[in-house]
Amino acid sequence: MPLRLAKQRGSPNYYLRGTVRGRSIYESTGTDSQEIAEALRVKREAELLEESVYGARAVKTFAQAAEAYLKSGGSPRFLGSYDEAARKWTGLIGHFGTTRLREIGQGELDAAAEKLHPKASPETRNRQCYTPFIAVWNHAAASGWAEERTWRRPRKPKGTALRAKASRAGTTPVSYERAAAFVLAMTPAPAMVMTTLFYTGLRPIELFALEADDVRPDDRWIVVTSSKTGEPRGVPMHDLLVPMFRALKARGGHLFRSARGTPYPLTEEGGGQLSRAIDGARTRCGIRDISPYTARHTVSTQLVIAGVHPYIKDQILGHAVDSMSRRYTAVPQAPLIEAINLLPVVPAWRDAWWLADPVKYARVRTLSEPRTVDTRRRAGVKSV
Repeated sequence: MPLRLAKQRGSPNYYLRGTVRGRSIYESTGTDSQEIAEALRVKREAELLEESVYGARAVKTFAQAAEAYLKSGGSPRFLGSYDEAARKWTGLIGHFGTTRLREIGQGELDAAAEKLHPKASPETRNRQCYTPFIAVWNHAAASGWAEERTWRRPRKPKGTALRAKASRAGTTPVSYERAAAFVLAMTPAPAMVMTTLFYTGLRPIELFALEADDVRPDDRWIVVTSSKTGEPRGVPMHDLLVPMFRALKARGGHLFRSARGTPYPLTEEGGGQLSRAIDGARTRCGIRDISPYTARHTVSTQLVIAGVHPYIKDQILGHAVDSMSRRYTAVPQAPLIEAINLLPVVPAWRDAWWLADPVKYARVRTLSEPRTVDTRRRAGVKSV
């Protein structure tokens, strides 16, 4: 039967109910206006008929693709927000809205970036427009709603004299000796996070989302179920991390937790969860050019220095997530594992006391190994 308007107890809004070409529909119109709801009913019924004839690629819109991407755990950053007063979306969702995916090409994406960020640098446009758009598109392509496509991103004009900007912490790589000095000035819980970042190249938000089932220490492999690109990917595990990951996996649940035993919140400002620990380490050791994202730049640079092929490096960092790599996300890949183990290991970092028992020491809030009552007794020291 065709779609009809219906009311649901406890809700002022109208709902669409019925069956179109064998597909049962029961969904809210999001409005209590019968006139608007009726217009939506007619439009939705036409979409369903067209989709049943020509397929999802013919009718899916950017708004629908963005909604599906967000429901799958994708990042909402820079996609836009809903303005309750104006009753409309802002950002990319507001710009493309009900535009069908098949009607969006490189020209439309470039025009969106120009309109949404008219005075922004190429780097800002890339980060705030192209990256979130491509993440939504890749998710839609994986669902069969759009064709897989390579999008051209903006580049800084060659030969243009640009005023140098003061670099901020996290934008340049550091040596592993300098990284070790910084991490060893942190308490155990954040130190374990930073150690993992420096030996995987993970983004902070990817690391904070890891669960026990996502890591396979015996295989030297990590599965990131939802990355910045909207696609899952496999990440090799450095040998240094294996004992720590094995212990944290046995504990179960969220892999990394604060000293209070609670999971780190999944916020879009990835790494901000460690701000107090970072500030404390900077004060103690005097090193001020390191932040969570420093680790990612350092891994990338060190892999280049070690002679790792650019494609392998991009696979490790999640820059090259193609149809083949998505297919083998859960399969440990020897070339990637071999490459990650080319990262140097600083002896003092390898011998950090908190790595001896990560689960036990994760709750400790001091820089030196605590002496428990038992160890004091074994040493012949009486309790006071």
